[in-house]
Amino acid sequence: MGVIRPAALGYILGQFLLALGGTLLIPLAFSLWSHGGPAPLAYAAVVTAGTGSALFFGLPRPATDLNRREGLLLVFCVWLAVSFFGALPFYFSPAYFSSFTDAFFEATSGFTASGATILRDIESLPRDLQFWRCFSHWLGGMGIVLLGIAILPLLGMGGMALYRAEFSGARSEKLKPRIAHTAQALWKIYVFLTLAEYVALRWAGMNSFDALCHSFSTVATGGFSTRTASVGAFDSPLIECIIVVFMLMGSINFTLHYRLWVERRPRRFISDFELRTLLFIVVSSSLVIAAILALKSGYAPAMALRKALFQVTAITTTTGFTTDNFAQWLPLPQLILLALMFMGGCTGSTSGGLKASRMVLLYKVVIREFERMVERRGVFAVRVGSGVIPETAVRSLLNLVYLSFLVNFLGCILLAASGVDVFTSIAAVAAAMFNIGPGLGNVGPVEGYGGLPAFAKWVLSFCMLAGRLEFYTVLVIFTPAFWHK
Repeated sequence: MGVIRPAALGYILGQFLLALGGTLLIPLAFSLWSHGGPAPLAYAAVVTAGTGSALFFGLPRPATDLNRREGLLLVFCVWLAVSFFGALPFYFSPAYFSSFTDAFFEATSGFTASGATILRDIESLPRDLQFWRCFSHWLGGMGIVLLGIAILPLLGMGGMALYRAEFSGARSEKLKPRIAHTAQALWKIYVFLTLAEYVALRWAGMNSFDALCHSFSTVATGGFSTRTASVGAFDSPLIECIIVVFMLMGSINFTLHYRLWVERRPRRFISDFELRTLLFIVVSSSLVIAAILALKSGYAPAMALRKALFQVTAITTTTGFTTDNFAQWLPLPQLILLALMFMGGCTGSTSGGLKASRMVLLYKVVIREFERMVERRGVFAVRVGSGVIPETAVRSLLNLVYLSFLVNFLGCILLAASGVDVFTSIAAVAAAMFNIGPGLGNVGPVEGYGGLPAFAKWVLSFCMLAGRLEFYTVLVIFTPAFWHK
């Protein structure tokens, strides 16, 4: 895999920090325009850009492209550094974030598009910090590293190592000959969807600030809102319908978006088995939960369907918006939502979770094992859609499932050791690891994560990073084999 060159990693990391310092100027400009106090954002921009400048100008330019080992390590370092420096605006606002732990948790949740928050009163937060929270979703949704590949010229062909590590999934592919052009194409679609949702929300009656922030959070499938009650604060069926549509759009493989919007091949879009699986699960789960809410919880049928559809979509796409306190629902709807947390959207999307195609593939693998038990001499291939899945992909899937449950189990143990009850530990780790946001128990839509111990917040921050990078990229760094020459 090649020798790791710390100077090369530091040099490129400096570029990312300079870019992050530049993005901090956007909420800073908004703060000045809206007559807010620019101090926290200004301080953060200076510290971030200063650190980036020291690395970029103080280290030699690498003579060759990155190898795969360096790419993996750089991706993790970039996400860690972005979360650290992205937390500075919150840390420099002690009236709202009492410690760096809280600031780092909020920033990590923002950039990983998780949507978990320690805040109990969102409206009290200054608008420039609210803007930064949602904007961090938008930057992290498509991926900080993918953004860097699109705009930073240094990486060249070495950017492929970063692209594979960042934009992971069975369907990540080069849409154009040069990887930077692929990243730019995906970002153009991302921007187009954001602008389309902004226009739709303005048409539905949202003010410009709320529409912009919710567009950032929705397309990124993040979940930060400008209201404590999340989308439920607007109490508008039209707004909820628009957000449901764009949550689904954000959770669809962006390769399919490219086929639809750029290549004008709608048949490829409609016939995709993973998309059809996602839609089937959303519709069927919504109908089941709606029936339970109507028959057992006293909801009117129309209201039950409205609440169920929105919440199932928000959880399945790992966005995490809420219109109802689902922590107060009956146990069966809660259990269904907990199961949906593990699935997530499509591969190659901004959603977290294991992804719909992997769940289908896992089901097919189990069925194949049953067939082998009956016909021991038979040869059975695993088919998904019209293709045959190679055994290497099957092994990779089983390893990923094992790693996800291992991280989940260890995270639950650490949270329980810090004094968190078992149910809350399970829900919090699942919500963080699969970038959902609100969980169940004491981290539900109303309670948030502010009441957890500091150690639990650091564990969940790591879970958010590991889940965002789909475990391999993070966990491989902690293996002895990675550091062997």
